[in-house]
Amino acid sequence: MHRVADRRIKIAAARADFLRFGHAETQSVPGLVAASWQRSATAGVDASSSHADYHSDLDLTGRLMRCSEPVIDRLSDEMAEMPLSIVLTDYKARILSRSETDKTIGTLLDEVSLAPGFNYAETSVGTNGIGTVLESGQPLFIVGPEHFLEHLQPFACAGSPIRDPLTGRVEGVLDLSCLIEDASPLMHSLVRSAAHEIERNLLADRSQQQQALFEAYMRVDARTRGAVMAIGGTFVMGNAVAQSSFSPDEQWTVQEHARYLLISPGQPVDQIELSSGKVVHIRGKRVVIGPFVAGIVVVVEIISEDVPTLLGGPGVKLLPKRVRRVRKPEASDTQASSSILTDVSSLLGKRASRSIVSALTAGAALLVLGEAGGGKVSLLAELYGHVVPLGRSVECSAEELNEQGVQSTIDKDLVNAAALPTLYIFRNVDRLSAAAVAEFDAYLAAREANASAGAVAVTVSQPDLQNELASGRPFTTLLHHFETSVTVAPLRHRQGDLSDIVTRVLSRRAGLRPATVSAGAMRVISRYPWPGNIRQLEEAIDIALLTRPVGAIQAEDLPAYCHGGAPRLLSALEAGERDLIVGALHKADGNRMRAAESLGIARSSLYRKLKSFGILVTDS
Repeated sequence: MHRVADRRIKIAAARADFLRFGHAETQSVPGLVAASWQRSATAGVDASSSHADYHSDLDLTGRLMRCSEPVIDRLSDEMAEMPLSIVLTDYKARILSRSETDKTIGTLLDEVSLAPGFNYAETSVGTNGIGTVLESGQPLFIVGPEHFLEHLQPFACAGSPIRDPLTGRVEGVLDLSCLIEDASPLMHSLVRSAAHEIERNLLADRSQQQQALFEAYMRVDARTRGAVMAIGGTFVMGNAVAQSSFSPDEQWTVQEHARYLLISPGQPVDQIELSSGKVVHIRGKRVVIGPFVAGIVVVVEIISEDVPTLLGGPGVKLLPKRVRRVRKPEASDTQASSSILTDVSSLLGKRASRSIVSALTAGAALLVLGEAGGGKVSLLAELYGHVVPLGRSVECSAEELNEQGVQSTIDKDLVNAAALPTLYIFRNVDRLSAAAVAEFDAYLAAREANASAGAVAVTVSQPDLQNELASGRPFTTLLHHFETSVTVAPLRHRQGDLSDIVTRVLSRRAGLRPATVSAGAMRVISRYPWPGNIRQLEEAIDIALLTRPVGAIQAEDLPAYCHGGAPRLLSALEAGERDLIVGALHKADGNRMRAAESLGIARSSLYRKLKSFGILVTDS
């Protein structure tokens, strides 16, 4: 016992020397720990002030979680008498789950952010039982002063990598953490044994389905002279004929269409035209293991290699009528759809639309409020098109007005106006500089004296205008020019419109691809509060289309954060608290530390509330 205490004292002294001088006598320090200290210092980790970063884009429904749950449950039961925590991370050292046998250890770990969502990579928090395991690729027992960060000194952490038995790739880390006084050398062997058990589960989970798919592929390939491919999850295989007959882009298109056939009703048979002009016939066979579909094996036959043209003529072979053209997804359009908000059924949505139509019909200058990404500009543009069918809308951002001036920006547009009725939409006028506000004030005054100057609407993205008025921001001096104000409610308060909005977003983002949203995915979308509003919904649909370019988008295709929404209906008080947090984050430009300070709560409390309410924050 005394030898253990003496060893820790020597390590603590060596660490102090290292932090002070950049080097130290490390004979008493394990080589892996000394190397980790050096990496931590090189990465710029501050031993006294660095902290773990938080991430919300976690895969909480994947194979690693599924295969680890029974092992973690067993460990929790077996170690119930020992105050420790069982932590599972992904391959980036981001914590997926944490369970503890004692509330006290959980509270202490919350204080050091060893909690779901936080990143314990060496580059963030220095030497520890998670990040250093990933760096070294081997099981480690990091105790007390071996940790690089000061606030991790009271803990002992035994971690072991979890490898995919087939690929050898590290999928994550299993970690046992406790206070030094409760530590035992047995933790090292215990965590290794548990990690190996998870690896066996990964093998069983993967091998049954992949083995069945591989065997089906071999049978089809043995009796077919043509191109054969097998597709299942991330598993893709093609014979020599497939490799030589099709370019990589063509193979990709066939594989993605095979995934579509896999989930489509009826027989997996189709005929498509590739981007090169080749017409191919695809005949598939689904491989089913119990209740699971392991994948699909397809035979691909080239029917025609003539390149079609839009004009018929001699020597041009027309495509068969059954052919459906399949295109590789292009870069997503970053502009918000201008036609996703007019078909509304929610009370708040109808109210906003009616108010905007009334103001535009009367020619009144209009102030539109609402959260960022809520579709204010899109709604204005489309409704103006309904009120004035021959009219057009022109958008001007606060940045343009600040840089180029109000009148010069409008004058530049008048060159192309062609005397058409025009709605000028000035975005985010709350961001105008003092000089731009003065010029904009003069423009609005001149417009009021000239009825033919065009309609005007401005948007403000601040969620709380009262605070802006109280603060005396420059743009508040413009408010006397506006006769009507309308608030566009955030998406979370317009659930009745969500189905139509999703349909129209998907139609725009998928283009000509046959894509839909399954009932399960729609349930996930409906439960999520969408703090980023329509803009965030568009991003989520884009991510889902990368996973499933054609066919019905499933719940698992949506980003992980969509599954992290509040699992229950929030009370009016909780909903109000959630909206306060969203507002604070918006004002802090997504910076969680500043948001926590403005709300008067601890950073760890804010993170818990973000998780509880399912609020997504893009890392700043």
